[in-house]
Amino acid sequence: MNNKEQRIPVFLINGFLEAGKTKFINFTLEQDYFKTDGTTLLIVCEEGEEDYHTDVLGKFNTDIVYIEDKENISIPKLLELEKKYSPERILIEWNGMWMQDELKIPPLWFINQTISIFDTSTMDLYLKNMKPFMGPMLKNSELVICNRADNISEEKLGEYYLALKAMASEAEIVFEGEEGEIRGDFCIQTPYDIDSDKITVKPEHFGIFFVDTMDRSERYDGKDVEFSAQVLRVPGFPKNCLVAGRKCMTCCEADMQFLGFICFYDGADAFKNRDWIKVRAKLKSEYNKQYGRVGPVLYAFDIVRTGPLDEVVAF
Repeated sequence: MNNKEQRIPVFLINGFLEAGKTKFINFTLEQDYFKTDGTTLLIVCEEGEEDYHTDVLGKFNTDIVYIEDKENISIPKLLELEKKYSPERILIEWNGMWMQDELKIPPLWFINQTISIFDTSTMDLYLKNMKPFMGPMLKNSELVICNRADNISEEKLGEYYLALKAMASEAEIVFEGEEGEIRGDFCIQTPYDIDSDKITVKPEHFGIFFVDTMDRSERYDGKDVEFSAQVLRVPGFPKNCLVAGRKCMTCCEADMQFLGFICFYDGADAFKNRDWIKVRAKLKSEYNKQYGRVGPVLYAFDIVRTGPLDEVVAF
C-alpha cells in the first residue's frame, strides 16, 4: 500500500481543442528540468491534430492512456491506472469542454501544478462564449500561456490580460508569438491617469483598478486613491481594519466573488458588514499577512457611508 512518501504529483494541462496542449507537453517532456527516473503516466482526454511523439514517450519512460469518455475520469478508473502503470508522476491533458472543477482524483494523488493554454487568435470567441469553462480552468492555474499572439495589438492584449487576470489572480500570464514571449508593459490600459498623485476610480472601473493594483502595487505606492466600495468585516482582524471591496463577476453569474483591499482606519469599528462607503486613502505597496505577499494596503484618512451601487463589477 502507498504511504505518504509515495504520493503522486499530478500536472494538469488545461485548454480548448487545438490550443497547443499536446505541443506544450511534447516540448516539456524533452526538457532537462522535467526529466525523472520513474514512470510518467500521460492521460489524454481529447485528441487534436498534433500527435504525441512515440519516440519521445519511449525515451522518457512515459506511458500514454486515452480517456475520451468523461465518465471514465473516476477515482476507481484512475486507481486502476495507478495499479497498472505504477507512475512516479501523472500528466493530464484535460478536455476543455469538461468542467475542470469536476475532476476528482485518488487520495494519494495531488495537483502539483495547473497550466492553462489558449490560442490568442481566438481569445475573443473564448471570452464571449466559453467563460463558464474558462473560470474553473483558470481558478487554480499557476501559469497561463497564450500562444499565437503575433499581430495582435498591445491594447487588445491588455484587454485579454485583464479578463484572464480576473479569473487567475495568482497566475503568471504569458503571451507568445512565433519567436517566443511577447514582452512589454502593455498589460492593462487604465481609464484613469496612473501618473497622477491622486487617482479617483469610477464605480465602473473598480475591476480594472483592483486587478492592476493587486498585480503591480508598486505603481500605486504612495498615491492617494478614492473609490466606492462595500464593507467586509473579518473576524480576528484588528478593530482598525476592514476590507473595502465590491462583488465581482469574474467569469459568469455562478462565480461571484468579493474582491477587496485591506484597509486600516481609526474609525473602522464604526462600520458593519455590507455598509456602502466612499474611501479616501493612501495606498502603500507592502507585505501584508492577509495577502501572504506584497500587495496594496490602504491607510484611509476619510471613510463615509454612501448609498448602494446597483451594478455588479464585470470583466
